[in-house]
Parts: sequence; structure tokens; C-alpha cells
Amino acid sequence: MRKKQFTALLLVGAVVMSTLSGCSMGASSKGKNAANDGGIKEFTYFIAVPGNEINDDNEIQQKIADITGAKVKETWLTGQTAKEAVGTLIAGGEYPDFICGSEGTSQLYEAGALVALDDYIDKYPNIKNFFTKTEWDSLRQADGHIYWIPQFNNSYGKEMETTHNDEAFWIQTRVLKWAGYPKVTTMDQYFDLIERYQEANPTMPNGTKNIPYTILCDDWRYFCLENAPLFLDGYANDGSCIVDPETKKVIDYNTTPTAKVYFNKLNQEFKKGIVDPESFTQKYDEYIAKLSTGRVLGMIDQWWDFYGTVNDALKQQGLEELGCNYVPLPITIKEGVKSRWHTSGDTVNVGSGISITKDCKDVDGALKFIDDLLNQEVINLRNWGVKDVDYMVDNDGLFYRTPEIRMQVTNTGYKASHMCTYSYFPTYSGMSQDNLNANKPEQQPNEFLSSLPKNVQECLEAYNCKNYIDMVGRNEIPGPWYPIYTFVGTMTTATPGGTTWTKMREIKQEYLPKVVMAPDFEEGWKEYMKVYETCNPKGFLDEVQPEVDRRIELSEKAAQ
Repeated sequence: MRKKQFTALLLVGAVVMSTLSGCSMGASSKGKNAANDGGIKEFTYFIAVPGNEINDDNEIQQKIADITGAKVKETWLTGQTAKEAVGTLIAGGEYPDFICGSEGTSQLYEAGALVALDDYIDKYPNIKNFFTKTEWDSLRQADGHIYWIPQFNNSYGKEMETTHNDEAFWIQTRVLKWAGYPKVTTMDQYFDLIERYQEANPTMPNGTKNIPYTILCDDWRYFCLENAPLFLDGYANDGSCIVDPETKKVIDYNTTPTAKVYFNKLNQEFKKGIVDPESFTQKYDEYIAKLSTGRVLGMIDQWWDFYGTVNDALKQQGLEELGCNYVPLPITIKEGVKSRWHTSGDTVNVGSGISITKDCKDVDGALKFIDDLLNQEVINLRNWGVKDVDYMVDNDGLFYRTPEIRMQVTNTGYKASHMCTYSYFPTYSGMSQDNLNANKPEQQPNEFLSSLPKNVQECLEAYNCKNYIDMVGRNEIPGPWYPIYTFVGTMTTATPGGTTWTKMREIKQEYLPKVVMAPDFEEGWKEYMKVYETCNPKGFLDEVQPEVDRRIELSEKAAQ
């Protein structure tokens, strides 16, 4: 694996360094010069996840620059994993002004590449108020300082949930409609329905073959394959392990009886031709392109990982009329197990966020820009767009979009030239400061319902649901440790448990595809378990348990 990663660095490192050295230059010259001559400051930002760049002359970006006095050139991950890209930056010793390291965040911290934010936060009220003191303290690293600001899962005022933004077994509405909108709650029922639909409808109306079920396994997104046993047994998404809400003990979901049943099921479906044979080799962009054709009947994924690009593509191609949109189902291992795929409530991911690097020549200017982005006027521009162009306002002051506007804002060219969400900067969901509108169009109740494709509206009505959350069920956060993956994301090979965690992931990425494709499942599973046990998973669990206990203790003290 190390040889493979090193080869990847050699192949794409030059491209990344070329791109990002330009970013660093922008930080030292453009930003500094703009500050001196009173013009618009220009900052650079590398985000270690795939994304779409906008045009340099983007209209809303310029409007935001007119308000804030600054703009940011965003560069996204291409051709590497987050850790590889961050490693390339560290090796080159040059950084953009802002960075979101994703899975490489701990590498940046250990390399001394990030600016400590402690002495700055109090100077910027919007940033300071973005989290409570307790939440800010949870972001402190081993040296006592804060180096990044998590950008997501932060509601202003009350929550305005409409979408299930999390993981689920997704299925196209055309499959459910064909079957008469049946009750589907178990894994066996889910795959049985897909099998029956595929047998009766092997192709799209144009003759293109359907893909019954695909799996995304690319890099860190292999969670689409490996973590289902957690949910199937009715636990909330702690991500890296199960934390039993009754005993408060950490459990390894990789070795539960349900894990074996689940992977045996995938093995059976693979042999039947239901599981896409390209599942274990396809890259993320290939997966998204595949979903965008409308051919894939079902998959496991996080809503945020696919919906924007895929739903827009389906709308632009007229595939909504065929029922190609996805809805989530409350799938568990057997009848009687409560679905906990969805938990309501804000959570702080302490493992990563937006940081300012040591190469930024204007730290105060960079933080002022973040602070300005949290003003309501700018939030409206980022999320809704321009009034009377991207949304309308009715006589009661409620924002809404017409069908024509909804079509327009899904157009790829229009988004690149006009829309500017600054999506990996801190932002609020929930209620606007006007106490009337939602901060995001998809959370505006009237806009959410009106904007839904007819096939989804019909599906929700058939199941007596008002939104996606009703489809899977709403649950409260199970405890003060939740989600424990925010701690696990900070673990490194500097500790025995962190080393074990790395080995566990490497083994799963290598062996689980083999298990699914194995001619003899029992032999494949036996080999996987034998190798898995060699990395001593207990060592990982033993380091996570004290953090669960610590979070519970802090919560109890705060409540006194």
C-alpha cells in the first residue's frame, strides 16, 4: 500500500503542487497588495474533498466581495486521497491561505502548518458566537490551542429539518411505485424488492440496462460498504464503532453476528448479478456519473454525498418523470429492530474544519472574511442567491422559487457563473435571523414541498410522510459522547490505538471486496476475520472507551 501511495504522489504531486503553489503566491502577493491599495483582498483555499470550481467572474462571488471586501479562490481535491494531497503540500512546504484537510487534518497539525486561532476568536463576534464556550473548548488540541473551525451541522435558532442528510439504504421511487408502495423495513425485503423489479424491468425505457445495486468504495467513502451493520442493529451513527446507549460501552460492529449476515447477503446478491461488478473499482466521479444516468435502483450512501449533483442532473435530463429520484428506507436486520438512521440535533465534528495556514499573510483579514460570511445578508446570497433572480418574496415575507427558477439553479453552467455558496466555509442551517425564513431553500417548508419532484411527492404521500425524515424515523442524539467518530477522526499512529485504527481500515478496504466476491463466502469470511484479528481491534476500542467516559463525565458536570 505504501508503494502504491508513493507512486500516486509521483504521478499527481507535480500537478497539485503546481496548482497550490499558485495558491500560496496569491496569499503572499495578491492579498497583501489588495490590502495596501484598498481593493478587494484575494485569498486562496484548498479543500481536500472533490468539488466543483466556479468561474473567476462569478456574479454572486463578486457581490459578496463588494460586501466583505474579499474573495476566495477555491481549489478542490482531484486525483489523490486527502492524506496524499496534504502530504504533498507538507512535503513542498507551501500552503494556501485557508485549508480544509479532511482526513489529512491531523497531518497538518503535526506538521505545524496551521495558525492557532485562540487569540483571534474574541475579536470576531460572528465567529465567537458560532459555538458555545464548551464547544470551542472541545476543539482544543493536545497543546491547548484551537486550529480549525468545523463548518457544518450548526443551526441558528430552531432546526428546520426536512431532508435526511445522513446515511441510508436509498431506493428509486419508480421501484416502490411499481410494487405498490410496500412496507420495506428489513435488509431481505429491500433486496427482494430490487431483485423482483430488475427481473420485470431490466432496462430503462430507452433500452439502457438498469444497475440494481452499486456500492461506493473509493478511499474514505468505503463507509458505503463497511458500516451498515451498525445501523442494521438499530444503533445511531457513531461511525467508527457502536456505543451502546444502555451500557455506555464501545462495541466493534465489524465482528457482530449481523456483520456476517450482511456481508453474506451482499455475497449472495453479487453472485445473482444484483451488485454492480464495478463497485470495487469505480472512483467517486464515476459513481456520481452512474447515479446521474438514472440507471441505479439502489445503494447505501450519505445524502450529502450525492444529492446535489445527482438530483440536478436528473432534473436537467427529465429523468424525474421516470421516478429516478431516491428516497431513504428504515432498513434494519430484522423486524422489530428500531431504525436509528436519523438523529436530530447539531453535533460538532472536532476532527476537522477550516484552518488558516502559516503562509497566510493576513490572518485578521482571513478571519474577518469568515466573520462576514456569517452575516445574514451574505448567508442569503450564499444559500438563496439574488432576490428576484434566484428567489422571490411573497406578501408575508416568505422566500420561494418558481418552477423556472428551480430549473435554472440546477443548471451546471448557471451555477458556475452565478451561484457562490462558499460551501466549505462556516454557515448556519436552521432559521434565518428574520425568524421567518429558513437559512437554506431545502429547509424552507413551503419551498421544500413545492420543489420536490412529483415522483417524490407521490411517494411521500403514499407512505403518509411529509419529508424524507419521516421515511426513516426521527431520533434524538443517544448521549453526550455522540458522535464518537469526531474523536476517532483525530487519532493518529502516534498512539497504539490509532495505529490499530489505521490497520483496521486498511484490512477492511482490502478484504471486504474479496468477501463480497468470494466463490465460497464462509472461506472468505474466515480468512478476513483471521487477518482482521491480527491488528488487535481491542487496542482501538480501549482508547475510544475513555473518551466516551470523559464526554459523559463532562456533560454530567455541566448539568450540575
